[in-house]
Amino acid sequence: MTDNTENLILEHLRAMRAGMDKLNDKITFLTERVSSIEQQLASVHTQLAGLHTDMASINARFDNIDRRLDRIERRLDLTSV
Repeated sequence: MTDNTENLILEHLRAMRAGMDKLNDKITFLTERVSSIEQQLASVHTQLAGLHTDMASINARFDNIDRRLDRIERRLDLTSV
Protein backbone atom coordinates (compact mmCIF):
# COMPACT_ATOMS: atom_id res chain seq x y z
CA MET A 1 0.00 0.00 0.00
CA THR A 2 2.76 2.42 0.90
CA ASP A 3 4.62 1.59 -2.33
CA ASN A 4 1.53 2.48 -4.36
CA THR A 5 1.10 5.72 -2.41
CA GLU A 6 4.75 6.64 -2.84
CA ASN A 7 4.62 5.87 -6.56
CA LEU A 8 1.44 7.92 -6.93
CA ILE A 9 3.03 10.84 -5.11
CA LEU A 10 6.17 10.56 -7.26
CA GLU A 11 4.01 10.49 -10.40
CA HIS A 12 2.22 13.64 -9.33
CA LEU A 13 5.48 15.35 -8.47
CA ARG A 14 6.94 14.43 -11.87
CA ALA A 15 3.84 15.72 -13.63
CA MET A 16 4.03 18.95 -11.63
CA ARG A 17 7.72 19.33 -12.47
CA ALA A 18 7.03 18.75 -16.18
CA GLY A 19 4.27 21.37 -16.08
CA MET A 20 6.55 23.84 -14.32
CA ASP A 21 9.30 23.17 -16.89
CA LYS A 22 6.85 23.97 -19.71
CA LEU A 23 5.80 27.18 -17.95
CA ASN A 24 9.44 28.13 -17.42
CA ASP A 25 10.15 27.60 -21.13
CA LYS A 26 7.16 29.75 -22.07
CA ILE A 27 8.23 32.51 -19.67
CA THR A 28 11.75 32.44 -21.12
CA PHE A 29 10.35 32.67 -24.66
CA LEU A 30 8.04 35.56 -23.73
CA THR A 31 10.86 37.38 -21.94
CA GLU A 32 12.99 37.14 -25.08
CA ARG A 33 10.13 38.46 -27.21
CA VAL A 34 9.51 41.39 -24.84
CA SER A 35 13.22 42.24 -24.93
CA SER A 36 13.12 42.21 -28.72
CA ILE A 37 10.08 44.50 -28.73
CA GLU A 38 11.80 46.88 -26.31
CA GLN A 39 14.84 47.06 -28.59
CA GLN A 40 12.67 47.73 -31.62
CA LEU A 41 10.78 50.45 -29.74
CA ALA A 42 14.05 52.09 -28.72
CA SER A 43 15.06 52.05 -32.39
CA VAL A 44 11.77 53.71 -33.35
CA HIS A 45 12.35 56.40 -30.70
CA THR A 46 15.83 57.03 -32.10
CA GLN A 47 14.49 57.30 -35.64
CA LEU A 48 11.72 59.62 -34.49
CA ALA A 49 14.24 61.87 -32.75
CA GLY A 50 16.18 62.00 -36.02
CA LEU A 51 13.03 63.03 -37.87
CA HIS A 52 12.40 65.82 -35.35
CA THR A 53 15.95 67.05 -35.91
CA ASP A 54 15.44 66.97 -39.67
CA MET A 55 12.15 68.86 -39.36
CA ALA A 56 13.79 71.53 -37.20
CA SER A 57 16.53 71.93 -39.82
CA ILE A 58 13.97 72.22 -42.62
CA ASN A 59 11.98 74.79 -40.66
CA ALA A 60 15.12 76.84 -40.08
CA ARG A 61 15.84 76.78 -43.82
CA PHE A 62 12.28 77.85 -44.62
CA ASP A 63 12.58 80.71 -42.15
CA ASN A 64 15.81 81.81 -43.82
CA ILE A 65 14.21 81.63 -47.29
CA ASP A 66 11.20 83.58 -46.02
CA ARG A 67 13.46 86.34 -44.65
CA ARG A 68 15.37 86.50 -47.93
CA LEU A 69 12.16 86.67 -49.94
CA ASP A 70 10.83 89.48 -47.72
CA ARG A 71 14.07 91.41 -48.25
CA ILE A 72 13.89 90.92 -52.03
CA GLU A 73 10.26 92.07 -52.11
CA ARG A 74 11.13 95.20 -50.10
CA ARG A 75 14.06 96.04 -52.38
CA LEU A 76 11.93 95.67 -55.49
CA ASP A 77 9.00 97.50 -53.90
CA LEU A 78 6.71 94.54 -54.46
CA THR A 79 5.17 94.65 -51.00
CA SER A 80 1.69 96.05 -50.52
CA VAL A 81 2.38 97.20 -46.96
